[in-house]
Amino acid sequence: MRMNIVAGNWKMNTTVSEGVKLVSEIVEKSKDLSNVKLIVAPPFTHILSVGEKIKGSEIGLSSQNCADEAQGAYTGEVSAKMLADAGVEYAIIGHSERREYYKESSEVLLKKIKLALANGISPIFCIGENLDEREKNRHFEVVKKQIEEVIFNVDENDFEKIIIAYEPVWAIGTGKTATSEQAQEIHAYIRNVLLEKFGKKAENTSILYGGSCKPSNAKEIFSQSDVDGGLIGGASLNADDFIAIAKSF
Repeated sequence: MRMNIVAGNWKMNTTVSEGVKLVSEIVEKSKDLSNVKLIVAPPFTHILSVGEKIKGSEIGLSSQNCADEAQGAYTGEVSAKMLADAGVEYAIIGHSERREYYKESSEVLLKKIKLALANGISPIFCIGENLDEREKNRHFEVVKKQIEEVIFNVDENDFEKIIIAYEPVWAIGTGKTATSEQAQEIHAYIRNVLLEKFGKKAENTSILYGGSCKPSNAKEIFSQSDVDGGLIGGASLNADDFIAIAKSF
């Protein structure tokens, strides 16, 4: 059975004290939630402090990234082993901002996923097309290629630990909006691509929507049969908004 998930990606926002205050509010406001898994992804500097605050709750702790090497002379990088030792259970890998700004390739992302899995961390693997690709009707082609180059190279037993997050990059900060029907169409397509490789295991894969999800549109988006939750950006920085989204199931 697929798990409903609402994951908050804080990106490069909040100080440690602000992050602790935010997660404390999320813990308090989420006590009556039973049908959705909450995950928070604070900046690296916050992981230990936020982890302490969510102890005893059902909230999962994620990193926003991890290194593509296990250890060594890689100044500024944080390894999957370090993250696991700090209590991290999930890692966002392949976010559109990492692909665009830091030119992360499928080869690099596959290395990150394998290292995360080897250290007991479940990857939240992001895929999605940009505006040019959507307007040229290449969205199916793009997401299939992203899946084939990375996820198809993961061991079948490890596949069950992976969460997919679809980002309609074309609908983020462009003034354009993805409809719930468009979300369902691409999520169903993604699941079918996974079914071709992994069979019935793909029926249990949670596929999250990552396109400007907020309290006003979450219910409609989450009502779609192949949408299993959201990877939330800006709205995750407000506890009331984040919990309102989680209560949209």
